[in-house]
Amino acid sequence: MMKKYLGLLSVAFFFYSCVEQPLSESVLADKALESAEKQLSLLRDEAVARKGLPRTVEGGKICWTDEINYIDWTEGFFPGTCWYMFEYTKDNRWESAAGLLQALCEKDKYLTSAHDLGFMFNSSYGNGFRLTGNADYKEVLLTAAHSLSQRFNPVVGCIQSWDVNNDSWQSYKGWQYPVIIDNMMNLELLFKATALTGDSSYYHIAISHADKTLENHFRPDNSSYHVVDYDSITGNIHVKQTAQGYADESSWARGQAWGLYGYTMCYRYTREERYLQQAIKIADYITHFPLMPEDRIPYWDYNVSELEQQPRDASAAAITASALLELCTLVPSYKEYAVSILRSLSSPAYCAPVGKNNFFVLMHSTGSVPHNAEIDAPLNYADYYYVEALLRLKELSGYGKR
Repeated sequence: MMKKYLGLLSVAFFFYSCVEQPLSESVLADKALESAEKQLSLLRDEAVARKGLPRTVEGGKICWTDEINYIDWTEGFFPGTCWYMFEYTKDNRWESAAGLLQALCEKDKYLTSAHDLGFMFNSSYGNGFRLTGNADYKEVLLTAAHSLSQRFNPVVGCIQSWDVNNDSWQSYKGWQYPVIIDNMMNLELLFKATALTGDSSYYHIAISHADKTLENHFRPDNSSYHVVDYDSITGNIHVKQTAQGYADESSWARGQAWGLYGYTMCYRYTREERYLQQAIKIADYITHFPLMPEDRIPYWDYNVSELEQQPRDASAAAITASALLELCTLVPSYKEYAVSILRSLSSPAYCAPVGKNNFFVLMHSTGSVPHNAEIDAPLNYADYYYVEALLRLKELSGYGKR
């Protein structure tokens, strides 16, 4: 069945590429954003009516974050997508929905047991503050940043990812102080806290984490491990493994995207050359990977066997495209690759018709194959980074200022 599905994907992409003349970058961005706005407005109305945060689709129905029995790291992405739609349309319905829906997350700003507060609050309240200047949003961001900073251990030099002293699946791995590549994304919340308050402690935590990750997470070919576990007493490396990838030594697709985006973002805030160089190294690994599919939407892991039977990950592609569109302002050669990803994601092979896909924009993302979760499914963060990438492309094309 998977082989048949991938064959249809290839045919759809080939047909689209051959029949449609390539759109200019500005037209591509506008047409894709117009289509996304129509689709997401349907999901917005569902979310507002339910007062819920959509995450994915299971059994043909929308899966909401409050149906999950743990703190959902993705809860800020749909409010953040609403903010992006407000930025694009200036339609106050999007602003109203974003404010209403992000308020459902606010209680979690005090959490010190979760490392994903950057994902949760920077995507939602961070965009809200950027677009409105609302002082209440700023205070939520600062509280969340303080909570996140409590997970920093100066001996290790990193923010701890998962807790391992509970009954979660992570607690059975034998880890002591796991740090995942995803955590690079949460550093932006700390950089913003310093920018907003002048308190440099947040900045120094972010720098320490980025430097330690640069030192220990990357292989000689500049691919990334998913998990580096440290001895919580000495700070020494305990083990390097994966949680969501194919194998410990493989390249989990979304992990490569997180690293690329994270170091590009770190350079934006610090102007430290080592972060730019690391972003370039990761970008070169991704863009020159020999087994990357022709449409540049990766399999869920770069090193999986029996490729024709493996699902793609549109979310990894969307994150990569957005990161490359920022990086190309410094290294212009990456723009073509980013645009080609967006052309693929905007094609019928990955972009759902309006009214289908339970009102999510992108199809064919992968949450976690090892956990048999969200495989070949829509995901709220895939849509978030896709829309972000389109807005970045629109700005780069000379239309609109973000």
